[in-house]
Amino acid sequence: MEKTFGLIGGDRRQAELSRLLAADGNTVYTYGLSAWKPAGAGSLERAAGADVIVLPLPLCRGDGVLNCEEGPVPTMDLFRRLRPQQRVLAGQVKPQQRREAADCGLCLEDYFLREELTVANAAATAEGAVQVAMERLDETLLGMECLVLGFGRIGKLLCHRLHGLGAQVSAAARCPADLAWVRAYGWRALETGKLDGELSGFGAVFNTVPSPVLGRTLLEQLPAGCLLVDLASVQGIDLAAAESLGLPNVWARSLPGRLSPRTAAAVIRDAVYYILLEERGDPA
Repeated sequence: MEKTFGLIGGDRRQAELSRLLAADGNTVYTYGLSAWKPAGAGSLERAAGADVIVLPLPLCRGDGVLNCEEGPVPTMDLFRRLRPQQRVLAGQVKPQQRREAADCGLCLEDYFLREELTVANAAATAEGAVQVAMERLDETLLGMECLVLGFGRIGKLLCHRLHGLGAQVSAAARCPADLAWVRAYGWRALETGKLDGELSGFGAVFNTVPSPVLGRTLLEQLPAGCLLVDLASVQGIDLAAAESLGLPNVWARSLPGRLSPRTAAAVIRDAVYYILLEERGDPA
């Protein structure tokens, strides 16, 4: 499968992806990735002229602006440069960008909707979350009371990894089925809406929920020195309040792109190839 690929914007994942695609014999053009010395670095015009356009994960940084290190690129301006016959792929596409692409006659496909990619990304995020915590804690996770907010893909995998390191794991969820699974794994189950009075013993709290969960009132109940790690794209922990309370905290977004970019890039490459094979009707 030899194609010309245009990789526009993104982080080190995209730079690693450019090298992987080039190693497979494809012609690759990139824009906005020069900080990581990718394969095929060049102009926006050249990258935008490729057969397959691969945009970053997440697609946007801010409202209507491409996730790109090389200066602001409005997504609508980019879409106007592309042609309807091109394959245009991106990760975590918002409705606004989907509408913009449609207005330009483009079919914008979200590769982050593929289960194999989201699971691999969740695994890398969970592993990265443990690394972030260990780098910031002055004691081991062994025996530490740890709370994971949210029990989706990342939450499940993070609980397993913390348990494997000997932490005392609690998980908070809204769905009764999720709470049942938490108990089935042998962990303490907490209802997300009923955390008041349940937070006094934790040494670390990890959030995976992209909506407000821990505000100042609840944060005040955490012990001094409790580490807060927010993994969500939209903060679920009020980190400004945490800062004012003296609680150590970090907003650890996009961990796969920062801590395991080569692995993350390989997963994206495979997802892109599957999408192109499925279009042709070839067997996977």
